[in-house]
Amino acid sequence: MDVVVHDFFFPGKCVPAETASVVDGPWSKADTSSTGAPTLAASGGLMVGTLAVTTEIENLCLYFGDVLAFDIDELIRAEFWIKASASFAATDSLAFGMASARNDAIDSITAHALFRLLGDASTNPITCETDDGTNDNDDKAAGQVLVAALKRFVIDFAGGVLTKGPPSLSVGGKGNVLFSMDDARGDLVPVCRGTLFDMSNYTAGLQPYVQIQKTSAATTPSFSLRRVRITEKFAV
Repeated sequence: MDVVVHDFFFPGKCVPAETASVVDGPWSKADTSSTGAPTLAASGGLMVGTLAVTTEIENLCLYFGDVLAFDIDELIRAEFWIKASASFAATDSLAFGMASARNDAIDSITAHALFRLLGDASTNPITCETDDGTNDNDDKAAGQVLVAALKRFVIDFAGGVLTKGPPSLSVGGKGNVLFSMDDARGDLVPVCRGTLFDMSNYTAGLQPYVQIQKTSAATTPSFSLRRVRITEKFAV
């Protein structure tokens, strides 16, 4: 069994289109704005997504265009280096991690393992959540915040073990998905370990996913993504 690492950076002038291209690789964007013009483009080695000042509902997503390239049963971990703008209003939110087909409403995505920022980036804690179509764990507070500084976030699909006594079976791997993130000192720490994030009922593919959105407001929140690293098993 080999291990394959897919490491994505965003140099140059990468501007994801509605459909992935040879120029921009597997990445594409979804933009649900009506009259506003959100932007998603690489700048200074970061993929930056910014909503428009227009007062309207907007969703801007960087993803694989619903090509679910990563089999959950082969995934080892997904890592994101990301920061949010300092200004995040109560009407703003950000979600990033691994997901099945995109949806404007995060909780309507069939299967996902995501970090979320809901409201003020400086005071509201990051939350973690998973859904496998049966087990749904929403908005579990991580006790850490995401401010205007890059932090590393890790979703572990292989390392979790939860031992149970007989006759129950122990749970591991996707049956106990683990979340970790950088704390205020830059140390990677486990978060939400009091919750069992069970995705054992999902057996299909996932894609990397970063979606910023707002309700009808004139706010202009943004995210800056430095790197995405996805590690998976590869049978030979």
